[in-house]
Amino acid sequence: MEVSPQEKWEECRRLFRDNLSPEQFDCWFKPASFLSYSDDTLRILVPSAYFKEQLEAIYLPLISKVLRRVYGPEVKLFYHYQVVSGQKDANVAESSAKQSAAVGNRANAANPFVSNGENEIDSQLNPRYNFENYCTGECNLLADTIGRSIAKHPNRQTYNPLFVFGPPGVGKTHLAQAIGIGIKETKPTARVLYVTARLFESQYTAANARGKINDFIAFYQGIDTLIIDDIQDFIGKPGTQRTFFHIFNHLHLNSKQLIMTSDVRPSEMDNMEERLLSRFKWGMTCELLRPDYEMRVKVLTRKAEQEGIELPADVLEYIAENVTKSFRELEGIMVSLVAHSAMSNRPIDIELARKVIANSVKIRRHTVNFEMIADQVSAFYNISADELFTRSRKREINDARQVVMYMTKRHTQLSLSAIGARLSRNHATVLHAVNNIENRMATESRLREEIAQLEQALSPRG
Repeated sequence: MEVSPQEKWEECRRLFRDNLSPEQFDCWFKPASFLSYSDDTLRILVPSAYFKEQLEAIYLPLISKVLRRVYGPEVKLFYHYQVVSGQKDANVAESSAKQSAAVGNRANAANPFVSNGENEIDSQLNPRYNFENYCTGECNLLADTIGRSIAKHPNRQTYNPLFVFGPPGVGKTHLAQAIGIGIKETKPTARVLYVTARLFESQYTAANARGKINDFIAFYQGIDTLIIDDIQDFIGKPGTQRTFFHIFNHLHLNSKQLIMTSDVRPSEMDNMEERLLSRFKWGMTCELLRPDYEMRVKVLTRKAEQEGIELPADVLEYIAENVTKSFRELEGIMVSLVAHSAMSNRPIDIELARKVIANSVKIRRHTVNFEMIADQVSAFYNISADELFTRSRKREINDARQVVMYMTKRHTQLSLSAIGARLSRNHATVLHAVNNIENRMATESRLREEIAQLEQALSPRG
């Protein structure tokens, strides 16, 4: 008796269950459901784009192996998810680019040589990543302001190129695509293209193999706004760097906007051509910081509204206090929280939040911030807290200020630039202070004892 495609999907689920812990299966595979299968294309429904990203990032080898075993070596996987909660017709379908590569079909995800007309291309922009859905706070205010300016005035060259960097999950991709969407709204005829550095590299390799490099370069030189995501992936790839260098020069010379994102700042890009790095600095470089508490509350509140759920105040505060690294991590916790609530048929409360978060992040038992450190240090050294923020070069004030910089770098997630900004200094001054305190502690027992006492005062009690 012939097995139906849906029965094959159930066989896949059994194999997933056999190879995963119950918690992993219930959280990431149980919510995925079968939609259809035809012409070697499997379509499944998942809760959200983040869900899809996590499946690919964590479980890709297992997914590829199981699908090929059950459906055959030519299987292609498409994920479907709703953009607007509760509206089944408002959905997006995304192919599994990574999984397709594993089965030999990189195919047509963003083929640079396919256009919809003489002046039209598929911009590869996700409509969810717009400015309306982008939360703004201290951690990203400058980048957001500049991004909106570019979107409203795409012909200006004030911020060209725009280089946005920051740790993973802080909204670089969202911001870059929001700018692209904004440009299309301001100027619908603009040829805007979003592409990841890895996809650009794959296209370059394929074009080189087919002897189509000139066509490849010509296509990219015809773009009005080029957005390259995760450009640090060009590191160690000299051929790709040289090709992008020529594309960059042509676009910039012809007043075309370039937007690049990276996990690291240009100065930290080893094995990247110096002439390319110098061009990254021609326009505006913006850093996105990890979200602060207020920003995390704002993101969680908006996410709850989008999901159509009511998040109790104590749950909101608990998540914001303990999930601190990135927007992506916050979104993942929300997805898990909703999934656990639905599967166990229980309301979202503080106990459920504790259980979900305990499986995902290390609980922050005690939070130390800049203000706490500044107050503690000023009290310890018997000086006014306000004096720390002055330009005074008095020995006792300068020493206390350096201790604040050292302890803030040690006990918070603030960058050197962010610490310096709070004290009206630059990051080089902060770096010098941190190094100076570390060097002094190696030889000055009194300073070591003072730092130990300060850390003890900042540690949780009871």
